[in-house]
Amino acid sequence: MPSFDHLLEFIVPEQRFPGDFLWGAATSAYQVEGAVDEDGRGPSVWDTFAAVPGNVKNGDTGAVAADHYHRLDADLDLMASLGLRGYRFSIAWPRVQPEGTGRPDRRGLDFYRRLVAGLTERGIRPAATLFHWDLPQALQDAGGWENRDTAKRFADYAEIVFDALEIRDWLTINEPKTVVDCGYRWGVHAPGVRDDGRAFVALHHLLLAHGLAARVLHERHPGRRVGPALNLHPVYPADDRPGTAAAVRHQDGLENRLYLDPILTGAYPADTLEWIARRSPMPEHVLDGDLATIAEPVDVLGVQYYNPLVVDAEGNRVLRHPTAQLDWLEIYPKGLYDTLVRLTRDYRPVPIMVTENGVAAADEVGPDGRVHDEGRVAFLRDHLSALAGALAEGVPVEGYFVWSLLDNFEWAEGYDARFGVVHVDYATQGRTPKDSALWYRDVITTGRLP
Repeated sequence: MPSFDHLLEFIVPEQRFPGDFLWGAATSAYQVEGAVDEDGRGPSVWDTFAAVPGNVKNGDTGAVAADHYHRLDADLDLMASLGLRGYRFSIAWPRVQPEGTGRPDRRGLDFYRRLVAGLTERGIRPAATLFHWDLPQALQDAGGWENRDTAKRFADYAEIVFDALEIRDWLTINEPKTVVDCGYRWGVHAPGVRDDGRAFVALHHLLLAHGLAARVLHERHPGRRVGPALNLHPVYPADDRPGTAAAVRHQDGLENRLYLDPILTGAYPADTLEWIARRSPMPEHVLDGDLATIAEPVDVLGVQYYNPLVVDAEGNRVLRHPTAQLDWLEIYPKGLYDTLVRLTRDYRPVPIMVTENGVAAADEVGPDGRVHDEGRVAFLRDHLSALAGALAEGVPVEGYFVWSLLDNFEWAEGYDARFGVVHVDYATQGRTPKDSALWYRDVITTGRLP
């Protein structure tokens, strides 16, 4: 991985973070747990999608993943050894309700009870995501997110989990935009649909599910916090040609405002909705009261930042910055600063947690038994410096969760792309903290950037 020292626009000596800043790491169930057919877990859309030849690189699946389900205690000790103060994980809906409806499976809930108890014993604060893409296959067979009933089933599932687990901070839907774009527009993620018309219907029901679940938490557990986890991309002009500004606004509508506006203001952006209406029956699915439900007050906003988008007058993406192992991941730390500042400028103040930020590389354990991932260290340093700049501007960022704690199943990329700060030997399931994990541990300990 190349060095990005030339991008250090925010680095100043002794950048310090608040003493109560929540330093964490993140994972998701299908990417790390494995044990997909144990203790009553039902199949998910990702089990189905990954089983189709050609859908995932190398024919990989999440059947074993990082075997976190069986290595829970050791992974909890690993988190403690790295000084983590927070851990964001997701709950596998098919573990709790194998068919997506009905009585919960106690064995599934017990796994997450043990996880939360283990975190609490080690002084690590849990943050749980209800849906990180592993929809029960039975619900997909009934129409998936195109079916309004799925949003109602999600609220039922959320109620079960809220009541079972003592967790303060909840994220409802992880990256609804990725589900819409990758899963329904381009077909490169589960459920593998390529249809704009269906995609935007699914979008509305995903956002409705978020609002319904948030309402359940507020009604049943006052004092707890809930919000979505949105992947946001700042959009910049590639040039000053006529038409470029309009192309930037259009792309910003699809990337950011289409999700932020209904959740934070109670309305879809008019220009983007007009564009969608020419391609999808989605506006017909917006019923009276839906937008009020979607705009259920957000207590915390999860922000996930990986890359900017630079577009020209024709709306084409133009790469202007270095890219990582995955060519979509264009590295531009200032984009995190711009995203965080924009949220405070354009929307009402909401407590923010950066719930994902990280970079992939083809990491290997060296002869000395270490993983020298200098590029990831530079990436994290640069982005944390950008975050510190946003804090200095008064943006209410409460925490940062590096993606990811462990190397894991990276969706359509299989196991080739390693995002973890801890290396996983998939043959032995051995864990090796990379240099980035040790660097991050020191940042957590000192509360400052070296």
